[in-house]
Amino acid sequence: MTGAATVLIGGERLPVEATLPVHDPSTGEPFATIARGGPGEVDAAVQAARAAFDRDWRHRTARDRARLLRALAERLRADAEQLAALETRDTGKPLGQARTDVEVAAQLLDFSADTVQALHGEVIPATVPDVTVMAQREPHGVTAHITPWNYPLPMVARTAGPALATGNCCVVKPAEDASLTTLRLAEIALEVGFPPGALNVVPGLGGEAGAALAAHPNIDHLSFTGSVRTGKLVARAAAENAVPVALELGGKSPNLVFADADLERAVPAIVSSILAHAGQTCSAGSRLLVERAVYDRVVDEVRERFAAVRIGPGADDADLGPLINARQRDSVAAAVAAAAGDARVVTGGRVPAGLERGYFYEPTLLDRVTPDAPIAQEEVFGPVLVALPFDDAREAIAVANGTAYGLVTGVWTRDLDRALWLAREAQSGTVYVNLFGGGPEMPFGGVRQSGHGREKGFEALRAFTRVKTVAVRAAGQEG
Repeated sequence: MTGAATVLIGGERLPVEATLPVHDPSTGEPFATIARGGPGEVDAAVQAARAAFDRDWRHRTARDRARLLRALAERLRADAEQLAALETRDTGKPLGQARTDVEVAAQLLDFSADTVQALHGEVIPATVPDVTVMAQREPHGVTAHITPWNYPLPMVARTAGPALATGNCCVVKPAEDASLTTLRLAEIALEVGFPPGALNVVPGLGGEAGAALAAHPNIDHLSFTGSVRTGKLVARAAAENAVPVALELGGKSPNLVFADADLERAVPAIVSSILAHAGQTCSAGSRLLVERAVYDRVVDEVRERFAAVRIGPGADDADLGPLINARQRDSVAAAVAAAAGDARVVTGGRVPAGLERGYFYEPTLLDRVTPDAPIAQEEVFGPVLVALPFDDAREAIAVANGTAYGLVTGVWTRDLDRALWLAREAQSGTVYVNLFGGGPEMPFGGVRQSGHGREKGFEALRAFTRVKTVAVRAAGQEG
């Protein structure tokens, strides 16, 4: 096996005696090792971040920080092939999707760089004569980032990018299933001129390194992306230290397709929204709600597209790669098996023949599903789509809102009045009309069990600052 079992703290790669194997999801074989960081490494990383914040990073101008973020983005683009190959090996996703992830990460860094100089405070009209009141935006200090395994590079860029842009120093705990490109990104940051300690990375288990980071008394802000269950534990630990938390959790996002929709545009987007990275996406369009007049047609077109999907190792750049590990594959298979007694498996529902060594699962479409069935309520986190018919917009939005989640709602219709009504009624953080997915300028996050706080856009920059009020009374002038 290859790979160095190190953490990156204060600009140095430091060896750690305890290690974890890294498995290729396409084969199930180990190919590298990572450090199994723990409380000691986390504490050292927080101290390094604090030192870099106090002595250097907080004093730099927004223009200087933006320059380094742009340089980091350009290096990601220059090293895109190597980074994509590493991401594919680590996560199993098709190579084309990994290349897109590298570009998305670069775009997110560019957005933070381009907009941070426009982030400003306010002068507030005072109620007291001769007093000037200013609300200034300042960095929190040391920000902690616990990131998931499904989109390692974009997620680090999405959370650490705006944190660094606004003057914070970061400690990142990447998911133990996919840490390699996060470590490489931190190395590249040093190479382009970020000061040691500005960006620190401690791989390890969630229950060890992640728990230590969430509970650390010297962090000033915590960003977590992952499951609802773990998110609640993380928030509880941070609450002990009164640390603000941004949670980006799960979803059971619906696509609402009306009879007047442009199906030639809608169906490919719906398929992509559930099959990207084998459905292992918090915003995956995992519920398909279709107006009854076109229900059979849409289900049949999705079935045909699912049946035509090429499944294979990520390095082969097939349409669909494996799930991240055996545990996730078995969880997806169990959810489908539990639903199959009541629902109809239109297509899929099996481990593909010849690919048993990896963690593959066929694109799966189920219908004859009731809205309250577990498969229609619970996040599966795999290439599994459930289809449900509806008769009118009120029924559609009631079903769409009828889960514990609230991350994304997709609406497909040519009727603008209907679309705007649905956008107002949708209980989700984002509504897409006649598309599904957005760029770095669009704030992203959920409501209810999908979490709180926003990533991307100006909202991310604001989230990584705190407001200080300064009130100044003018000195009296004689004469």
